[in-house]
Amino acid sequence: MFDIWIYSLGSVLVISLTSLIGVFALAVKTEKLKHFLIYMISFSAGALFGGAFLHLLPEIVEETGFTTYISLFFLSGIAFSFIAEKVIHWRHCHHPITKDHVHPFAIMNLFGDGVHNLIDGLIIGAAYMVSLPIGFATSIAVFLHEIPQEIGDFGVLLHGGFSKKKALFLNFLISLTAVLGVVLALLLGRYVENLTVFLLPFAAGTFTYIAGSDLIPELHKDFEIKKSLLQFSMFVLGIALMLLLLLMG
Repeated sequence: MFDIWIYSLGSVLVISLTSLIGVFALAVKTEKLKHFLIYMISFSAGALFGGAFLHLLPEIVEETGFTTYISLFFLSGIAFSFIAEKVIHWRHCHHPITKDHVHPFAIMNLFGDGVHNLIDGLIIGAAYMVSLPIGFATSIAVFLHEIPQEIGDFGVLLHGGFSKKKALFLNFLISLTAVLGVVLALLLGRYVENLTVFLLPFAAGTFTYIAGSDLIPELHKDFEIKKSLLQFSMFVLGIALMLLLLLMG
């Protein structure tokens, strides 16, 4: 059991370091970087949809079938995200809207990323409880998934008004929720059966809400044909990468 703790925590800590990939953006001038942010938003939206509908939902449907409970858990993720965003808007309603103002969609992305990383930690912890080889394979899959996800998340935070350094710090801080996920999985795994039956569709619901309600509207603020085509291409690329990871698995 001690080995499982070591391997599980070691894996999520390594994966959390992918959140620092945005450090490469620190060397780029802010004005130049902003030209590419909307395409990072597009990529992130595609990756979120792809993660929800190509990875999370098929995984749980294969295990349990597409039951009414799965639909309700999925909808609960959307409903919870709706309420969370309302709270965020209420807390920010007295802040002046300026160019550098931190927008609610960026905070929602942090929330969604936190849920995502928590789920990753739970899945990795559960996989290591099955066997070390399965744990390793799962960790590699999550690691590959996190690289494009973290690039997109960093771009979302910058586009939402955070400075580069603060976006980098918050991205790393939120990534550590995966550690909490591992701890919960290892502590509760012996007592709570089928924990992922709820968590996977719930996470898929949060991904769908954030991509559809918060990120996609940002893409519709610019109607220039060339930019719109590039946005769509990046959106499709995000989905395609999630499909590629699925096929590689």
